[in-house]
Amino acid sequence: MTKNKTPPTTEWFSHQLLNWFDQHGRKHLPWQINPTSYRVWVSEIMLQQTQVSTVIDYYQRFMQRFPDLTSLAAATQDEVLQHWSGLGYYARGRNLHRAAQLICTDHQGNFPEEIKAVIALPGIGRSTAAAILALSHGQTHAILDGNVKRVLTRFHALSGWPGKREIEQQLWQLAETHTPTQRCADYTQAIMDIGATLCTRSKPSCDSCPLATHCCALAQQSVSDFPTPKPRKKLPVKQTTMLLLHDGQDNILLEKRPPVGIWGGLWSLPECDVTEDHDIINWCQQQHGFAIKIQRHDDPWRHTFSHFHLDIQPVHALAKTMENAVMDDSSHVWYNPLHQTIGGMAAPVTRLLNQLRAESKSNSES
Repeated sequence: MTKNKTPPTTEWFSHQLLNWFDQHGRKHLPWQINPTSYRVWVSEIMLQQTQVSTVIDYYQRFMQRFPDLTSLAAATQDEVLQHWSGLGYYARGRNLHRAAQLICTDHQGNFPEEIKAVIALPGIGRSTAAAILALSHGQTHAILDGNVKRVLTRFHALSGWPGKREIEQQLWQLAETHTPTQRCADYTQAIMDIGATLCTRSKPSCDSCPLATHCCALAQQSVSDFPTPKPRKKLPVKQTTMLLLHDGQDNILLEKRPPVGIWGGLWSLPECDVTEDHDIINWCQQQHGFAIKIQRHDDPWRHTFSHFHLDIQPVHALAKTMENAVMDDSSHVWYNPLHQTIGGMAAPVTRLLNQLRAESKSNSES
């Protein structure tokens, strides 16, 4: 495709995107139907770090259970995280719940319409706040999510990792320059759609892109070089032993994680940093006040977070005596994975409990 050497006007960029959006943009996503601040807000939080195709089912189930801000604020954190379970990045769900409560107490239950007030809410940054107000109220605010960064760095052939402060500042300036004062809601959706469907990370559809004639990266045949990737660092590796403590009646001990940190507020299996049987036995006696009998060690496996690898060693054990057990009932529960439901769980815990269910089913059929 030949690049047009005549520099585009400031309006050309938004004009091209809006024309493309009118013909090809996504207009029937669940949160685009009755796009209230609340509905758009929930969708924008879910879409952080998660693709649209994954979010749709979660969003619809979430909206069935929490149809409005008041119902979300009144729910327990367990209920919210249970409906978030599987989406990952659970701090998003905790922040969503906390923000709903703050809106009820500080804003009389009405989602704020001033961008500074929106940014002040937990879990909402500048770009997310801008997207919420643009999509629900048509306010003119530039956004800068991952899709927009990719479009802008390629269109302008802007080198440098977008996470660097000076590069991010340049991108904000470009985003503001291109954002029109009219049809801001459509433009906001359009530039996100272009990034999600055409200007993709790999195998971008440049032949179909309405911006192609003035795309600097395409003219340089260097589209794959943008955005500049983050400098690679070797992820550290941590180890943990996850204990599947059986009570002899098909129940497994679960404990609630602290409200902040990894898997904050989720139900998880007891974890210790020892691996030898006698050390695990001593740890259980000291931490929970009961004796156990080690049954087996399953094969270890790795769960990867954005900033480290976690090598998990599952260990099955039978809780033998519990007369002196000292457990806080609010943070521990004996859970039957065959018959009970509970709040949100960490993904590795779900995996291990699913394996238990499969084993139990196989044993009952044999």
